[in-house]
Amino acid sequence: MTRVAHIISISYRRDYVYRVNFDGGATGEVDFTDYLELGPIFAPLKDISYFRQARLSGGTITWPNGADVAPETLEERVEFITEAEALKSQARPSAKKKTKSPR
Repeated sequence: MTRVAHIISISYRRDYVYRVNFDGGATGEVDFTDYLELGPIFAPLKDISYFRQARLSGGTITWPNGADVAPETLEERVEFITEAEALKSQARPSAKKKTKSPR
């Protein structure tokens, strides 16, 4: 019997890209740009603020209007990253600007 993948966490990365973590331990990024033209259910996702409202439901990524993509489809499309790459990107310090105090 074939194992069905489930997504256990997601995090927004940039543009139309989410990082997804699968229950089997795989982690990667999925670019959803191609989905934006697949029909009216995905049309609201063109608004980046709406796109960023994704949540987990039933082991996959979903949006408030009911749009979703099967986790096995995402597993085929994901650009996998190594655990070291994932940890490195999480550990990047935020850039802090140095400013002079006004006198």
